[in-house]
Amino acid sequence: MSQKRIRITASPVVMEAELNQSQTAQQIWDVLPIEARGNIWGDEIYFSIPVEAETDNAQEVVELGELAYWPPGTAFCIFFGPTPMSRGAEIRPASPVNVVGKLIGEPKLFQQVGDGTVVKIEKISAE
Repeated sequence: MSQKRIRITASPVVMEAELNQSQTAQQIWDVLPIEARGNIWGDEIYFSIPVEAETDNAQEVVELGELAYWPPGTAFCIFFGPTPMSRGAEIRPASPVNVVGKLIGEPKLFQQVGDGTVVKIEKISAE
């Protein structure tokens, strides 16, 4: 199966990531590139994208650096630490999300990104 590599740019951060083999990840891949203003919620950046996907093996808790799709908000999410819903050190989205990939690099660099920053996601390669 091919690996889908993407680049996420949210000034001053530029980081690569890899999408997984899920149906939701494929739907996101198919609409790239995407550019939108990011919203900050704890240590999460999220923004609406032109994808409508059903819940797909949705998770209530995610790992540091995971990328996800939030079905209720048709939103792409970048998790780089705890959110207001987290209990302790866990990373808990507002409601279950479809995990679609993982950052390649230090997720906590996204703490430098401010609310309203333009976030761009683009394809690098499918190997």
